[in-house]
Amino acid sequence: MARWLVSSCVLLLLAVGSLQARLILPQSLDIDGVQLETKGAEVIQYASPSPRVDDNSEGNYRLPNTTAPEAYDVELWTNVHSGVREFNGTVKIDLQVLEETKEIRLHYRQTWNFSAEIVSRDLAEAVTIPLTFTNESTREFLTFSPVDTSVSFGINTNWTLTINYTGFLRSDMGGFYISSYTDDDGTVHYLATTQFESTNARHAFPCYDEPARRATFNITIHHDSSYKAVSNMPVNEAASSTGVTAFQTTPKMSTYLIAFIVSDFESTTGELNGLRQRVFSRKGKQDQQEWALWSGLVVESSLAGYFGVPFALPKLDQAGIPDFSAGAMENWGLATYREQYMWWNKENSTINLKTSISNIIGHEYAHMWFGDLVSVKWWTYLWLKEGFATLFSYESNDIAFPEWDTYQIYHVQDYNSALLNDALTSAVPMTHYVQTPSEISNRYNTFSYAKPASVLYMFKNAWSDKVFRSGLNKYLTKNQYTSCDEWDLFASFQEAANEHSLALPTSVDNIFSSWSHQAGYPLVTVTRNYDTGAITLKQERYLADKDSGNTATWYTPINFATASNPDYRNTSASHYLLNVTETTITDVQVSSDGWLLINKQQAYYIRTLYDEQNYLLLAEVLNTDPWLIHHRNRAQLIYDAYIFVTTGRLSHRFLFNLLTYLKNEEAYAPWSNANTILTVFDRYLRGDDSYYNFQSFVQRLIAPIFDKIGVNEIPGEHYLNNYLRIITVSLGCQVGYVDCYTQSAKKLSEFLFNGTPIEPTLRTQAYCAGLRSASADIYSRVKSDLLSSTDATDRSLFISSLACSGKADQLAEFLSLSLDTGNGLSYSERTSLLESAYSRSEDGLTASLVFLETNWEAYAKLSETAKPLDLALRGIATYVVSEKQKTRLNALVDEVKSKEPNYLNDDLNTVIDSRIQANFDWLDVHRGSTFTWIEDHLSENGSGALTVPFATILISAMALLLSRLF
Repeated sequence: MARWLVSSCVLLLLAVGSLQARLILPQSLDIDGVQLETKGAEVIQYASPSPRVDDNSEGNYRLPNTTAPEAYDVELWTNVHSGVREFNGTVKIDLQVLEETKEIRLHYRQTWNFSAEIVSRDLAEAVTIPLTFTNESTREFLTFSPVDTSVSFGINTNWTLTINYTGFLRSDMGGFYISSYTDDDGTVHYLATTQFESTNARHAFPCYDEPARRATFNITIHHDSSYKAVSNMPVNEAASSTGVTAFQTTPKMSTYLIAFIVSDFESTTGELNGLRQRVFSRKGKQDQQEWALWSGLVVESSLAGYFGVPFALPKLDQAGIPDFSAGAMENWGLATYREQYMWWNKENSTINLKTSISNIIGHEYAHMWFGDLVSVKWWTYLWLKEGFATLFSYESNDIAFPEWDTYQIYHVQDYNSALLNDALTSAVPMTHYVQTPSEISNRYNTFSYAKPASVLYMFKNAWSDKVFRSGLNKYLTKNQYTSCDEWDLFASFQEAANEHSLALPTSVDNIFSSWSHQAGYPLVTVTRNYDTGAITLKQERYLADKDSGNTATWYTPINFATASNPDYRNTSASHYLLNVTETTITDVQVSSDGWLLINKQQAYYIRTLYDEQNYLLLAEVLNTDPWLIHHRNRAQLIYDAYIFVTTGRLSHRFLFNLLTYLKNEEAYAPWSNANTILTVFDRYLRGDDSYYNFQSFVQRLIAPIFDKIGVNEIPGEHYLNNYLRIITVSLGCQVGYVDCYTQSAKKLSEFLFNGTPIEPTLRTQAYCAGLRSASADIYSRVKSDLLSSTDATDRSLFISSLACSGKADQLAEFLSLSLDTGNGLSYSERTSLLESAYSRSEDGLTASLVFLETNWEAYAKLSETAKPLDLALRGIATYVVSEKQKTRLNALVDEVKSKEPNYLNDDLNTVIDSRIQANFDWLDVHRGSTFTWIEDHLSENGSGALTVPFATILISAMALLLSRLF
């Protein structure tokens, strides 16, 4: 199913327990980086660490093995064109009896009015046998038995079961459900569509709703003649007529991959290598379908070429659905998406969205092989399809669009996300048995997506792409149209390794299962003997709580780059930690004064902690010759150092020594990780009297790259500079870099008053940065645009940007909008103003407190039930980082409690105290060491700060005035 759209790890970071749980992680910069494919579960609700037994004994949720489906004939009648939700259905199931039985058990969900009969397919003149049924709602079993109780179904006999039933199109975006859109004329258009993964096919028709119960399908849909129907296969023209659409027979496939849509959608068509592809969406959006169509064409070609296995069906469609909770879905031959993940045009859409669309398509199209052509035996092995789909969302894009350098995006998104989430004590293994629909839904998380993608990518490098690719070809070819478990995959890898004479320290079964059968990943600690050249490697499970103690080990691949051999091209494993806690290596050539780096291109799924001397050597080469370290290694060096600092494994000075090299950095991945780090420190330190020193330090780091790429897109620049510019503008203005203020203000002014377009990718940053120190007329113009806009997306942009101001009078004017119930803003928009301000900056937090000190009663009365004042006070507490702020907030709470306690919940003080104390705990650990190092560094390198003084603000205002006049 859909994945994360993961654009910088910035997107998918979760708090990782204990010390790391105190980190305030930066907001996402775009839609990528979030796991799109939720399939109905909270991503962070992890199952029990203790795996359940994989069986289908009596009393569990699995169907018995007494019968098996061979073919379905599904016929549906719907009048969804007029908004009618009731539908009727008939399903005929050809089945074989595997064990003698007196009943046939299927799955059902929210359907009724059943009537059923069965007839033998073994007899030329078989008599129809009427059936009775019982249903069990908890396990969703629908059990049919002959009315004549003396009748039984013998082993190896073949039957056709016919069931008539009635259903109701759901409104929760699951099963067979109703959706709608409103056109530009205000007309509502209804449609019926499907989302069956993981256990919702049973809502559209009674069936064997388990992934290994593959069968062929004939689908026929009766609908209004003004509507069209599409499904997994092309239309069977001979069996279709006006208002009746029949489809060709599918190959043997899993029930959850069946899909059909009944709508008035319009499409765009293309063809590559003989495969027709179409993109469907609501009327009037064909001009925005082109990128999804083109991406689909080249991504499918890339995947088929890599696997050496052609796409198995005669056509491949994509459809954008107005209401679609799953994000995206890999229905075989008919991938479905949230419509906003399909539409793109150059004039109004961001580069990030362009990348995200191709990445999502890569994910869903990879499923056409992993999950569709070869399905999983049970949801225990969900990673066997989702891990591959996540990995190949990047690999397919890397093949189709090599200029993107998409693995930098992988590194800061899925890779970092996996490392963070897998460090939790609640993490579960990739292979983990589940049974109930709820348990299955909860498997759609990091441990089925990002982690297995990272593990697979590790072995793609450790064993070489040649062996990996050969193994996948064998797996797909041998197992097509069947269902597999992980051991089938391991056998194919082993065969490929043997065929290509790859020497492994033990079997693939042993190596890979050490990663799939246990939670976590290794922390590899490197200790060098600088006299003898020996390198001692120790492994243990990395946990956010360093004192938790863990003796887990893995078959861990290792390779090295050194000062004398900084070659990153060969990422195969030169050594292994053989499932032991420690080993010493003596055959790596590295001088005592030369740096050592483990894990070339950061391809392996590990964290690496070096001894102090090696950190100093790495910091030195980064500052003098950073290109000698691969850019993804540069990214991970600083991020691992940051993680080690937050968990008490490394001194702050080593982190900041590494960060100083950023003044020479021009690549996206290192800056993305640096942005995460510096944003966290900025969040906590900005209430400090010494904050200006932190600002000065960060400004020195960001000035060279900001001055190089500026605030405007540059024709012909590296694709990822579009991502990098978002970071440099956001971070540069956050820490008060003068050129960021002036250039951003000018860019916004020229747009507002001269009509000079702002590139869509930079629109959010241009507005926020341009309003940080805006003149009154610019600020008023944007506020006016907010109040006159009818577009929810634009209003959200204007609200978040107006909150960026650093001027008290403008912020007061902005916050007063929350009390004006007649200004056209919705309740949720008006109550979002405070959060936009207090979460943005020190000035915004102060302005929020000032506003509430005067207006708390009016704010509380905005709702009699939601208690908006209570919510605001809790939110402010999250950002309180000084005694002055704490005193002011507590005084406000005391005043409200003494006068109108009903405006607040009873636990407010407890929550506020807990949140503030967590912030103060962070400061107790990090503030002193941070400021001491920065002050020493600035003293050694000159202390001139580049913050925005009053004179600069005047100069900026003059520049804006001139830009308007001329």
